[in-house]
Amino acid sequence: MAHPAQLGFQNAASPIMEELLHFHDHALMIVFLISALVLYIISLMLTTKLTHTNSMDAQEVEMVWTILPAIILILIALPSLRILYLMDEINNPHLTIKAVGHQWYWSYEYTDYENLLFDSYMTPTQDLPLGGFRLLEVDHRVVVPMESPIRILISAEDVLHSWAVPALGIKTDAVPGRLNQTTLITSHPGLFYGQCSEICGSNHSFMPIVVESTPLKLFETWSNTMVYS
Repeated sequence: MAHPAQLGFQNAASPIMEELLHFHDHALMIVFLISALVLYIISLMLTTKLTHTNSMDAQEVEMVWTILPAIILILIALPSLRILYLMDEINNPHLTIKAVGHQWYWSYEYTDYENLLFDSYMTPTQDLPLGGFRLLEVDHRVVVPMESPIRILISAEDVLHSWAVPALGIKTDAVPGRLNQTTLITSHPGLFYGQCSEICGSNHSFMPIVVESTPLKLFETWSNTMVYS
């Protein structure tokens, strides 16, 4: 959950988000090193009048400043490609959930169950429970079993939407007439909040997403209650 004056990312709640955080730190360290080197060179140029004439036309220097950026790009590209493949890989999901964006709410269908489907609307401010988050709480949460691979099928009914939960490292567009998919594995129980991150209309910021991660036994109890209610 984000908090005021937060400068970094939310705490990771899935293995993919942990990998994204590690890659962010890796790339940021490279950016810091390059920035420090450039700042050092600029300060030298501004503070000294001496110029080494041999360095103005030297093949060795040109080779260094050609090869070094290529090596840096490789150091960034390899872990980036690894994470892309991890995010795209879906192997034997234990559960499939279909999320459909509407103006302006989400519909969810648990395709492995016969009658488990519901709409998820934002809870109005006057109906919030004590301690509830304004503009983030919903009347029906997406409940998933903890530490289980979940496949999310995402589409839209009318306009472009985007199903995004920062703590889980998920942001997938919901496009009318197209079925996108993503995967998630929650590493611990809790509530994880997100919002539609596509400008889908006047109420764009009023269709939040709440994913509730629970142990498997509690999930089974919840699913039975929803199916037979």
